[in-house]
Amino acid sequence: MEPGVGIFLNAASTGPLPARCIAAATDWTRRRATPHLLPDELLFATLARSRELVARMIGAAPAEIALAVNTGYGINLAARALPIESGDVVLTPDLEFPANVYPWWAAAAARGAAYQRIPLENGVLGEDALLAALDQPRVKVLSVSWIDSASGNRVNLERIGAACRERGIWFVVDAIQGVGACPLNVRAAKIDILACGAQKWLLSPWGSGFVYVRDELARSLEPPVVSWMAPKGTDDFRRLRDYDMTWRDDARRFEFITLPFQDFAGMNASLELFMELGLERVYAHVESLATQIVDWARDRAVPMVTPADRARRGGVICIRPRDAQSVSARLTGQGVIHSYREGAIRLSPHMYNTRAEVDQALAIIAP
Repeated sequence: MEPGVGIFLNAASTGPLPARCIAAATDWTRRRATPHLLPDELLFATLARSRELVARMIGAAPAEIALAVNTGYGINLAARALPIESGDVVLTPDLEFPANVYPWWAAAAARGAAYQRIPLENGVLGEDALLAALDQPRVKVLSVSWIDSASGNRVNLERIGAACRERGIWFVVDAIQGVGACPLNVRAAKIDILACGAQKWLLSPWGSGFVYVRDELARSLEPPVVSWMAPKGTDDFRRLRDYDMTWRDDARRFEFITLPFQDFAGMNASLELFMELGLERVYAHVESLATQIVDWARDRAVPMVTPADRARRGGVICIRPRDAQSVSARLTGQGVIHSYREGAIRLSPHMYNTRAEVDQALAIIAP
């Protein structure tokens, strides 16, 4: 971190940008002043690199990646493109982040479907209750946050994905609080559509993100909103007026061009840092810091919102010390960047943090 910033434990809010990301985005912005220095070949090669890097992060193929400017775009894509009919039921857990609520609520109302929220257990989603909810009549879609931003609860994507596939239910995932902090394989999890902004755990600029759409599904869905590059043949700028409404064969049919190229150039630089460090090393480091917080809370009987079980948490750890609001003010006053959410202190360490920094923050919480 820069001198004077203090201790940054808030990746779950907005991740800091690595120096290489800043350099890449700045270089592109400078060249944007003289656009001939950014030929079309470079622009679209940069987006192709983004799809390749994202695919490696989540165990997908580049053809299954559509680039997007935020998580909400991907959730709206799912809500409007999936074949939901009048009388169908759409499920999300209760108390989801609004990006995974309002798109479904609006789409269900527009299409005559029922939108229902699965009750939580002491503020945390219970997977048995979730699986029981899938057995209701006419459930067509389940959309969940992989890791909940308010509780830190992490759902077992493979277990839920298998249950959805067995029942013929579309499985949609908001993954913004997990990708970059925890390992993920979208095929093993049987995910149909996954949405993720890159500005948090992927340490990338605002305006960068992606949607994963399973290959077979991507070929069967029509774009609910249509970009001028959604049809085949639109890469050839010499023939753009030879109109042909044949969609691309891959997830690019869902991309909404023009994208902020400079932000994706920055994202590429950040993702390449992950690859150079090694994804498993990054995930192991995040897990070790999260465990450090959990162990500290258990040793001192500080109430936790986040489940202690490693399998049920990621890098987002929420604790509820006595007079949490005052504790939050104390942390802020001593330079510890964190979040205060739903009456709890939320700490979210990442690759750049050390055990000593976490110890310093915890000492402030309970001196």
